Amino acid sequence: MAPPADTAQAVEPIEEVRVGARRLTARGLLELIGRVREAGLALTLGLLVLVVAIQEPRFVDPDNLEQILLSVSILAIVAVGQTLVVLTRNIDLSVGSIVGLSAFICANTLKGSPGTSIVLIILLGVVLGAGLGVVNGLIVTVGRVPAIVATLGTLYVFRGLDFSIAEGEQVNAADVPQGYLDLATGKVLGVPSLILFAAVVLVVAAVALRRTRSGRELYAIGSNPDAARLSGVPSDRLVFAAFVICGALCGLAGVLWGARFATIDARAATGFELAVVAAVVVGGVNIFGGSGTALGAVLGAILLGTIENALSILKLNQFWLQAIQGGVIIAAVTVDALITRRVQRALRLARRRE
Repeated sequence: MAPPADTAQAVEPIEEVRVGARRLTARGLLELIGRVREAGLALTLGLLVLVVAIQEPRFVDPDNLEQILLSVSILAIVAVGQTLVVLTRNIDLSVGSIVGLSAFICANTLKGSPGTSIVLIILLGVVLGAGLGVVNGLIVTVGRVPAIVATLGTLYVFRGLDFSIAEGEQVNAADVPQGYLDLATGKVLGVPSLILFAAVVLVVAAVALRRTRSGRELYAIGSNPDAARLSGVPSDRLVFAAFVICGALCGLAGVLWGARFATIDARAATGFELAVVAAVVVGGVNIFGGSGTALGAVLGAILLGTIENALSILKLNQFWLQAIQGGVIIAAVTVDALITRRVQRALRLARRRE
């Protein structure tokens, strides 16, 4: 995904490397590698399904496959938001706390006012999440605090706020109207609405990243922040916007979390940030910024959900799920570092030969 014409020269190195009959810049080479990684991820997913299906045929029953997609829909929505942040060489570790806080406040609002419009509840969750994203964005862009430190702090602040508001209470399915629960259990043209929410978020994000100037500039910031800033890219504004959009998507996910799981307390989505980061990095989004796609992040979420379901179907210890999540984060970051170094080395060799 090339940056816009007026920033391309500043962001991309002039050096090129030949791949077959094509000559690619560093940017183009990373995109090619990204597409190969996504294809590899899809192949891995297919092989996993095949292997598990051979051992347990009911794994590929339509109902079970639908359950897998339902189980990862909320994760996919948050992973898309996290992707926007990671593309700019940042990270948001507070996503789980934002989801949990939004889930409880929205569900508790319906508990106190059952007649509240579901549309207003969705807007409440999105606005609340966006507001928390504003806090993260300001700390990072105005306060100049490294994102990993800033969001680690807000992770605990937001969770503490959740506990303060909840005061040990919880919201149950009987406390909210059926219309709210239908956000997760209802179907539109035979497709579960929860899956449709995730699909819409994915399509909008994918189009925005590929087709809009701001989307392409996010890649420019992650590829070379200093060069992007010197070429006129409004880096701080776009990084701030990425945190706000990520927060808004977490707020939406919080509303859907409450609808799906019904019973909500201050511990909702605790530790969810690990699964989100795992989905993003295993989906091929470079943790060092500048490359990756929303589709890759969603494929990463689906792979993790498929592994979890396979462990359950095969009756294996769920401990392996956490071990796998941690392992894929380490493996993906290592692969990204190796790929980046090899691309840089190839470009240096190409320059010397010329």
